Amino acid sequence: MRPYETMVIFDTGADDAAVNGVLDRALAALRAKGGNPGRVERWGRRTFAYELQHKREGYYVVIELTAEPPAVADMERVFVLADEVLRHKVMRLPDKVAGRRAATLVTAEEG
Repeated sequence: MRPYETMVIFDTGADDAAVNGVLDRALAALRAKGGNPGRVERWGRRTFAYELQHKREGYYVVIELTAEPPAVADMERVFVLADEVLRHKVMRLPDKVAGRRAATLVTAEEG
């Protein structure tokens, strides 16, 4: 299992139900192939540095996960097909960074 981080930018015109539906479908596709979604952070509305598809704002969501490449490809396919998604990016985290984050989470939960 490899550590990944995904950032997804949704259209601000999409309602919460549509955003939650896309996230649920993507995480279900990930779990179906043995992936393990971790923390899902909703950053909320942010202004873009430049226009994307004639829009000035987007709703940002960051997902941390561990999975094998085929599972990540299935999750990414859901984002590509969803009309509500303006952009997405999947980044594989180096093992040193992923280990540091896991240690920080364990320490925070204990304290």
